[in-house]
Amino acid sequence: MKVSIFSTCLVDLMTPNVGIAMVQVLERLGCELDFPASQVCCGQPTYNSGYLEDSKLAMKNMMLAFERSDYVVGPSGSCIAMFHEYPKIFKGDPHWELKAIALKEKSYEFTQFIVRVLGIPDVGARLEGTATYHRSCHMTRLLGEKETPFQLLEQVQGLQLEPLKNSDNCCGFGGTFSVKMPEISEQMVDEKCGCVVETGADILISADMGCLLNIGGRLSRKGEPVKIMHIAEVLNHHNAAVAKEGARHEPANG
Repeated sequence: MKVSIFSTCLVDLMTPNVGIAMVQVLERLGCELDFPASQVCCGQPTYNSGYLEDSKLAMKNMMLAFERSDYVVGPSGSCIAMFHEYPKIFKGDPHWELKAIALKEKSYEFTQFIVRVLGIPDVGARLEGTATYHRSCHMTRLLGEKETPFQLLEQVQGLQLEPLKNSDNCCGFGGTFSVKMPEISEQMVDEKCGCVVETGADILISADMGCLLNIGGRLSRKGEPVKIMHIAEVLNHHNAAVAKEGARHEPANG
């Protein structure tokens, strides 16, 4: 199974350990990986800010970067969902529409690829602890994936998963939303943090680093000892104890 890694901006620049974990899991599952070096941003930040034509330059670059890939897998439901928007954006374009459709059809979020393409619900992970899971808006609503993270987490030995109240509510990040409307964003992340703490979980898991950096940063500022982990890190964990390994991820702002 030949797979091209789409690292995403946040993972590439701020949390490379997540990308490493994703690569190690996929390699153990028998995938042959490559990393097209010409990949950059998927264009989502500028696209969501209304700069459609400017965003198309980045989108065209991504279509070319992955043109020869069999599968494209990324650690973000949000960024993969952006790939799935490309056919609408380039609809009617005689040159780019078919390339956009091709990229959409072979692009998967990390957990989605493991369960729906590889057909593996148990990757052999073990992690002792109590955790709760935050559903990211884009992965849930735009990509439409609600099941695969839970299917994989349910098979992690030693992990007790607690339900998160109002789990479908936005954490307040929303990319540029948190920058343009910081006061509203702060109230939203405060509500999310309250729900996380209420579970009594030691670990907060999600499949999007934007959400985790936002919630994790706020939890840290509130003095709440909740560890944040991307689901790739969880699935790459084989030791019996969680614990205090690794530094807490914190955003530069927020």
